[in-house]
Amino acid sequence: MAPRPDVSEKRRTEIVEAAAHVFAEKGFDGARMDDIVQEAGLSKGLLYWYFKSKDAIIVALLERLLRPELDRVQALARAPGAARERLLTFAESMVQDIERMERLMPITFDFYSIAFRNKTMKKTFREFFRIFTDGIQQVIDQGIGNGEFRKVDSRRVALALMAASEGSILLWVFDRSLSDLAQLRLSMELILRGIEHREARTARERMGGKGTGE
Repeated sequence: MAPRPDVSEKRRTEIVEAAAHVFAEKGFDGARMDDIVQEAGLSKGLLYWYFKSKDAIIVALLERLLRPELDRVQALARAPGAARERLLTFAESMVQDIERMERLMPITFDFYSIAFRNKTMKKTFREFFRIFTDGIQQVIDQGIGNGEFRKVDSRRVALALMAASEGSILLWVFDRSLSDLAQLRLSMELILRGIEHREARTARERMGGKGTGE
């Protein structure tokens, strides 16, 4: 007998997706639970059965938006190939995610403002940044181990890569005359070039592996 579908999880997903549409249109402060009820096509009682407050929905939405990126960064250390190329491929996947979810970008930056005054949101972001940095650091350590990168403080480099990606996205959101999403990959390339062993770079360039801006 086939397992019964998890109706409750399906319903939670539908509510979070409906809330995303409402938040994108009205913002977190302007949105009401009644708006989400109407968008989701549910009764108010059923909505409150799954989520006790608007804040609970906001946290669930944040976790949903961050989960694909967290899964991807955690898989980086297990992926085959050179550390440098894995990190740049990861940057490309981030660009694709941002382009696909462009309409939700205003919500993403609303999260930051809420995190300043909401302990639960701040904790969620802190855990995201920790997992993200851990994953990047693992790959950098692998690159150091196999001779691609010089011996550097891999934690600080991972934080620099994260800061470069977040900064590139922020510039793109606010002023596209200053930055396009190709800036994200370029910023990461420049940092990786700075820690790359000269011998490894020479060998890569001989094989035709020159990157953007190199």
